[in-house]
Amino acid sequence: MKKHTYMLAAALFLWMFSTGHAQQISPTPDQVKMLTSQWTGERFPDGRPKVPDNLLKRLEKVSMEEAWGFLRGKGYHNQFENDWIIIHDDRVMTGRALTAQYMPLRDDLNTLVKEIGKNEGRVQAGGTNSWPIDKLVEGDIYVADGYGKIVDGTLIGDNLGNAIYAKSKRGVIFYGSVRDMQGLSSINGFNGWIKGHDPSFIQQMMLTTINYPIRVGRATVLPGDAVLANRFGVIFIPAHLLADCVINAEFIMLRDQFGIQRLKEGKYSAGQIDSKWSEDIVKDFLDWVNKKQDLPMSREELDKFLKERTW
Repeated sequence: MKKHTYMLAAALFLWMFSTGHAQQISPTPDQVKMLTSQWTGERFPDGRPKVPDNLLKRLEKVSMEEAWGFLRGKGYHNQFENDWIIIHDDRVMTGRALTAQYMPLRDDLNTLVKEIGKNEGRVQAGGTNSWPIDKLVEGDIYVADGYGKIVDGTLIGDNLGNAIYAKSKRGVIFYGSVRDMQGLSSINGFNGWIKGHDPSFIQQMMLTTINYPIRVGRATVLPGDAVLANRFGVIFIPAHLLADCVINAEFIMLRDQFGIQRLKEGKYSAGQIDSKWSEDIVKDFLDWVNKKQDLPMSREELDKFLKERTW
């Protein structure tokens, strides 16, 4: 993350806590824009970056290593978390992060949270763990820091799971637990990456914020981050880096396809393909790409990428 982004985030939090703005469940749209200031595209009314649907679809085919390597190269070292229990581990889920933070229950703070929520017009029936669900829109992934609590830390069961899928057509990523695994697994299209499951109900914990930065294991997550979740882990991609991340990964896939094909044909040795390419191999690759009909990106995107690439 660049230095000026840290300064913006620090200024944001100092400003909130030196004014009355700390007493809110969600940041204002302007505060979310400050947190995600490097994103210059479309935004949701709540201020979150609205990365394009087509990029999220293309992200489904990106490998975890390719996304991780790209982000590390950009200086983002803390965006990945693994060791999940996955409801359907044969599926891939991509979407936009809607974040929520939970903490161990403290009555005075929980009373304040409920009072603020009431003043903000949030539903008062049921628990506060329904509040993030009310804010979901299609394409969102509900990402929650449940501080790893399993027993009595079940953020949702199958009823809330159905509500989540009805709104988002996605699922959840919880650094915490769920209940009703059988019911959740039967919701067509729903999926979840969780740290555990238990028959108990949620108790002795409380919601504190929605759409503020949160920690998910090793990762720092901002509202509107693009999410890639598969059987190998979860990675959170800053919105302003998603387009470059996707096309870089797609280009690597093209290189790999070309290399494997030429190795099978016996045209080049493994050493030639697995090292810096010669000018002849680069020319061969470009000819191969120009004739290829099933590109993962548009021809215009590829041409622009190739102009900026150094071999």
